[in-house]
Amino acid sequence: MQVERAERARVSVIRGYGPLIGMVVVFVLMVVLVPTTTSTGTSTATQAEAPKAQDIQTDKPASGDGATCGSGKLQIEGDTYSPPCFAWNGGDNGGATSQGVTATDITVTYRDQSSPDLVSILAVATPGANVKTNTPDDIARTMAGLVEYFNTRMQFYGRKIKLQRFQGAGNDLIELLGSGQDKANTDANAAGDDLQAFADLSARTQPYNEALARKKVVAIGAPYLSDDYFAKYRPYAWSDSPSCTLVTKAAVEFGEKSLLDKPALWAGGDLKDQTRKLAVIRPDNGEYRRCGDAGVETLRSQGFNVDIIEYQLNPATMNDQAAGVVSRLKAGGYTSVGCGCDPQFPFYLTKKAKDQGYEPEWLVMGTALTDTDEVGQLYDQTEWAKAFGASVLGKQVALPQTAAYKAFKAARPNEEPASNVTTLYQQAYILALGIQMAGPTLTPENFEKGLFAYSEHAGEAGAWKFGPGKYTPQQDQEVVWWDPNAVSEVTGRPGTYKRTGKRVALGQLETGQPRVFGQ
Repeated sequence: MQVERAERARVSVIRGYGPLIGMVVVFVLMVVLVPTTTSTGTSTATQAEAPKAQDIQTDKPASGDGATCGSGKLQIEGDTYSPPCFAWNGGDNGGATSQGVTATDITVTYRDQSSPDLVSILAVATPGANVKTNTPDDIARTMAGLVEYFNTRMQFYGRKIKLQRFQGAGNDLIELLGSGQDKANTDANAAGDDLQAFADLSARTQPYNEALARKKVVAIGAPYLSDDYFAKYRPYAWSDSPSCTLVTKAAVEFGEKSLLDKPALWAGGDLKDQTRKLAVIRPDNGEYRRCGDAGVETLRSQGFNVDIIEYQLNPATMNDQAAGVVSRLKAGGYTSVGCGCDPQFPFYLTKKAKDQGYEPEWLVMGTALTDTDEVGQLYDQTEWAKAFGASVLGKQVALPQTAAYKAFKAARPNEEPASNVTTLYQQAYILALGIQMAGPTLTPENFEKGLFAYSEHAGEAGAWKFGPGKYTPQQDQEVVWWDPNAVSEVTGRPGTYKRTGKRVALGQLETGQPRVFGQ
């Protein structure tokens, strides 16, 4: 039984980045330890031909007439991500149109685990993290409340989502370390064969995600995998986290337009005002290696000198690794350091930099919650005061102000949700949106066509849109920088990311030194 830590600060680190379901921080970037392909042989997932962009009709269900019920009326009034209200005559919805679908129900599974969650692991491994954990029952209760919310507000054409919680044999941590495929397969068999699921809302590791796809179950949750990965397993693999492909493209654009061949205005000591020399730190394997290397090669092909420094994602050795990395950075005269890291490594990296008197610009790359206030507060504040970059996250606010919290309270006004309610809400939103946009004939293929037909909508999480080759919703970014003195709206403690207040689409970032630190 998981033991809930007693009121350990006010940190809900999962908020905003997606599919961690009661796990946080180290969990997200542990995905880099999973091999690019964890299964043997070729995928047996159905590979229907993807709709071409010009064939997609926006905001119209993939099946059914799609007439809107009221000019300009939203399905959920006041919700900027809501599609328009679609009319349906209440007649035949096709009944059992797909596995897990009947005339009245849509079976959706959620895999429980009894092992200690990774929030607890982080709390032990990273001094000062003080993360409050959630029990499996907290998570299940919160997800159930969110399902109730969408069941009563979205047009599912006579059907309701039926959430089926089951005890899994697998373990997220083991799977994220590149093992555990057999047990992930066992759990996918339970979801797909035993429970006959249409979709699963706990597909947060690559092994389990792939196993579900092979069972032709819509899988929502795997974080930071590449666009190529999602395309390979279409129409089954989806995530509310940005793909590492998007994160890399945003970082490359920021480097090209705002950093390289310009003076390092915010470095300290002898590095200040030198022409920037950039190093990118990243883990040494997995999907992040593929995405990170592609970004660096793009910059190099354009004549920019950018070097890669690898580290091993091993919490037991991170302190020693950080000392060696900083020594190498300092000896190399790197003015600016982009950390495409897990959230724990910069904790050690900034401490060692301070110890060695090394004061580079720290470039925020938007990986694994490193661009959240909760995590930024863990780093050495004199070093992180020189941190800036581009983030796809929306503005961070206190939990009661989020759409997720309000949605849960609308369904269950006398209960409080788990601290990661925003993560769960965004996953459930993608599921609900795909079901509505699929129309009465609900199949994985129509789920995909429906989400591709969803026009761009913007709100607290930024601009969302799916499309051919795009199975994660983020579309834009914003320049951010760290202020160690300003009080965070999220935690109530000093240390927060300041923002320009202007979100820009990928490719639209302005050229020139970034306007950060009050400039």
